[in-house]
Parts: sequence; structure tokens; C-alpha cells
Amino acid sequence: MMTRLAVFIFWLLHFLPYRALIAIGNGLGALLFLLAKERRRVATINLQLCFPEMPETAREALVREHFKLFTRGVIERCILWWGSAARINSLIRVEGIEHFAAIKNQPSILLTPHFVGMDAGGQWIAQHADTVCMYANQKNQYMTALLLEKRARFGTQKLYSRQQGLRPILKGMRANMPFIYPPDQDQGIKDGAFIPFFGVPAATMASLPRIAQMTGAKVVPSITRMTDTGYVLTFYPAWENYPSGDDIADARRMNEFIEQRVLEMPAQYFWVHKRFKTRPEGEAKFY
Repeated sequence: MMTRLAVFIFWLLHFLPYRALIAIGNGLGALLFLLAKERRRVATINLQLCFPEMPETAREALVREHFKLFTRGVIERCILWWGSAARINSLIRVEGIEHFAAIKNQPSILLTPHFVGMDAGGQWIAQHADTVCMYANQKNQYMTALLLEKRARFGTQKLYSRQQGLRPILKGMRANMPFIYPPDQDQGIKDGAFIPFFGVPAATMASLPRIAQMTGAKVVPSITRMTDTGYVLTFYPAWENYPSGDDIADARRMNEFIEQRVLEMPAQYFWVHKRFKTRPEGEAKFY
């Protein structure tokens, strides 16, 4: 009952002007910085690991800003879930659209690392292409169903749980549906390896080059940046000589690309995620 009431209140928010949603997101983010002690600790540890030379005051300011932007991203989903296509598109400026157009009618992978604006970029993509992607089940079945419904509200989007494996993903890709792939969270090293991320060994999936090899897919990175007036979705040129035949080198290339984007907008990366949770054998845990 409480979940459904919260969703109803969330639905009401989409009627508000965008500036009001920004203010709500910033305000709640500032409050969460104070109350969400564990996630604040995770974000601080991540920044200590990735930017050890950053002064403590600058690091704390960055964590505060991250909480505001992260919460804004959550609040602004009300528009993505219930707003009109016209309203959503009015908030998103697209750069490099020629790189998106170039991969139509062929297998492709849209590499979408975890930045706070990624859901907005995903909704723009869904309005312009039928895609395939994977999702993680929520603890609450009602929320899982709601997330699936809202992520598939435009076009014909195929969403498969991680438990279903790669087979349906590959089938969709062979039907020329772009695979939206966020590769940069810690899922262990069963299908990956420890690859440096800002100089720290991080459990990194090696599936990107393998999927590209199996399907002949082009890999086009897509990054969404949050701004004071909405979002900027940028498509980058398809990677050349990828895969290279060396999964470790290809995974390193992916991490280095993400590092470059993080340096461009450090407050917008998902620092509240335990990116370095899995450690090499014998190494102490960070969290």
C-alpha cells in the first residue's frame, strides 16, 4: 500500500514545472546527503580511491553535489514515466546523432555507462529505435513491473532479466535491435577480470567484446549529461578495431573511455555504487 501511495505522489509530480522538479531534487538530495550515511560513506570511499590527491573539502563538496544530481535524476523520472514524448524531447538536446543513425539496420551496442542522466537518454533512444536490454529484478515485484512498463512505454522495447541470459539479447541484436548495455557495475569476475579504473583494480565484465564478436556489432558509446535546463545526449563514433581479439585490452579501453567521461563531469557518475566491492584474493575490502 505504501509503495502504491508513493508512486501516486510521484505521478503527481510530473504535472509540476521543470524548475520546480529541479528544486525538489536538489533539496531532497541535500537532505539525503545528511541522512543516507551508508551511501555517503560509499561515495566518499570511491572518490578517495579514484582521486587520492583531491583535498578532503573538495571531495566532500563533490559528494554533496553528486547527491543532489543523483536525486534530481530520480525525481525527474516522473517526466520520463508519465510525461508526453514532446515534453521529454524538449528537455533533451542530442549531439552526434549521425553516429546513432549510422548503426541502424545492423547489429549494434549502445554503450551507456552509469551517469545520473542515463534514464533520460534511454527514453530518447526508445522513441527512435526498438531496442533490447537487460534489467535487474527489484525486491518489490510491483516496482519491477512498473519499471518494465515505463522503460518500454515507447516503441517495441525488449527487456530481459539477467537470469534469462544472453540468448534473447543476441536474438534481438541479430534482428538489428540495438543492445543498450551499461557495463560498469561490479558483478564479480565470473565473466570478467580485474581491470584498472582510475588506477584501482575493478571487477570488469569482459562480455562487451565477446558480444560484439559474436554478432558483428558496432559499439557506439552514448552518454547523457544533466544540465540546468535538461539533458545532453551525446553519441560517439563507433569504435574502430573493436573487438581487437584481446578481451583484457578491450575491457581496459572501455574503462579508459569511461574515465575520460567521468573527468568531464565528476559529480554525475554513480559514486554511490560499490564499484570496488569485489577484490582480488587476499586484498582487504574497501567497504
